[in-house]
Amino acid sequence: MRIGLLTEGGHPYATGESIWCDRLVRGLAAHEFELYALSLSARQEGGRVDLPRHVRRVRTAPLWAPEDDGRTYGRRERRHFAGHFRELVTGMCAEGGETADLFAEGLYGLADLARERGGLHAALRSELAVRTLESACRAPGARRGAAAATVPDYLTFVDRLERALRPLSLDWYGEDGLAAVDLCHAASGGSAALPGLLAKRFFGTPLLVTEYGVQLRAHYLAAHEVPDSDPVRALLAAFHGRLAGEIYRQAALLTPGNTHARRWQERCGADRAKLRTVYPGMESERFTEVGEDEEGGDPATLVWVGRVEPAKDLIALLHAFAEIRKAQPEVRLRVIAAPVREPGAEAYLAHCRALAAQLFPDEAPGAHAVGENPVTFEEIGGPEAPTLAEAYAAGAVVVLSSVVEGFPITLVEAMFCARATVSTDVGAVVEVIGGTGLVVPPRNPRALADACLALLRDPERRYRLGAAARARALELFTVEQNLAAFRGIYLELLSHSPVRRPAAEGVPFARPAEAYVPGSWADRPVTAGAGDADA
Repeated sequence: MRIGLLTEGGHPYATGESIWCDRLVRGLAAHEFELYALSLSARQEGGRVDLPRHVRRVRTAPLWAPEDDGRTYGRRERRHFAGHFRELVTGMCAEGGETADLFAEGLYGLADLARERGGLHAALRSELAVRTLESACRAPGARRGAAAATVPDYLTFVDRLERALRPLSLDWYGEDGLAAVDLCHAASGGSAALPGLLAKRFFGTPLLVTEYGVQLRAHYLAAHEVPDSDPVRALLAAFHGRLAGEIYRQAALLTPGNTHARRWQERCGADRAKLRTVYPGMESERFTEVGEDEEGGDPATLVWVGRVEPAKDLIALLHAFAEIRKAQPEVRLRVIAAPVREPGAEAYLAHCRALAAQLFPDEAPGAHAVGENPVTFEEIGGPEAPTLAEAYAAGAVVVLSSVVEGFPITLVEAMFCARATVSTDVGAVVEVIGGTGLVVPPRNPRALADACLALLRDPERRYRLGAAARARALELFTVEQNLAAFRGIYLELLSHSPVRRPAAEGVPFARPAEAYVPGSWADRPVTAGAGDADA
């Protein structure tokens, strides 16, 4: 089977976060893979991971740089563009689910135009596009946020829209591209799935969409970080919402990474019959030694591991620790962070250090001197925590204090290490923990402190919870279970879609047996089976 793997800002770039894609490609060596990657920056394109031999082709395209083919439209093409663009923005700006079809017609009309004539880059940034957008925003029944837009808002939005629709103009849709694959697997929604939508439209290729972090949710969370006006945010939210709905409608199968992501997809119109939860696979071997160590770490130490950012709410954790110290003065807190890369992380870390110094004025927190200060701020790879496993091994209780989470990777790592955990009830935390740890409301330092104290005072309970957590993690969250799930899904989807390319000479089973059976078997919808993780 030949799989077209579609990514955005991830695999095969070394700085990408789609580690699961790399494990998927390497673990399913019986299939051929072709990678179609959208990059997010020039810096990202500076390095790629080494790929195995069964990756036949890698094609990349930047979303960060303009891709103007230099073509302009004549009168006839401008008329076609105006009609398709009007359908797109009208379906986007108008309230009501019935306009989703209009959005889709406009999207595919622009794709057809780009494939036949090119020139979409210039057209989307033209005065015609701005005027058409203005008319849609001011039409009766338009969304309230869109109706408040002004000319600067229109200009900003069409610039963002051109970037989001750049995959429509790529040269990936020929016989040497997506026309030759048997299945498109989008590693996320949004722009990454656009080539899969077009492959289905042009060639009938089935589309599988995996979302471990729902793109629409990520857009909403990131909106406050960009200095856009409210009308621009409203327009972008409308566009991404319509695009997500069309992707979910056209996908043969959707594999959310957890129930939290699944609920988001259902809210966007995804058919429950197409949904099948597949948990992300994580390497458990590097945590084996710690997980099998019955000592369980320092019984008077709390450990926090993760990226330093406001969503992790270290402020609430420090206030909770102040309450813990009043009850048990011997307890210590180790904040062990990944190397700082995100913009603003240094400032947030400095703020946390300052707060710790204020809360513990007689014991100014140090950077390394574990055992002398109640709070230490360290970095993974440092002298006290040279490896991730040793970071979790440092204490008896691991704390997650986030106010926003998707799939809590650090929590699963703590479970592999057989650590008792205290977590806030956000994202997929409850689903991941499954009763093997304590969960408290977010932004509640008092509740966080009480839960930590309950575990610090009860070593037998810590041991039971840690052992149960490790068993649950090994059952649900390993690379092996992830590979087994996708191996079966690939075969299932292909069994409902005949192979279009010629079978290789001398290769047994190069075409599925069903391809030789006359009738309309290939038109049957794919439904979730009894093994659905959420059933």
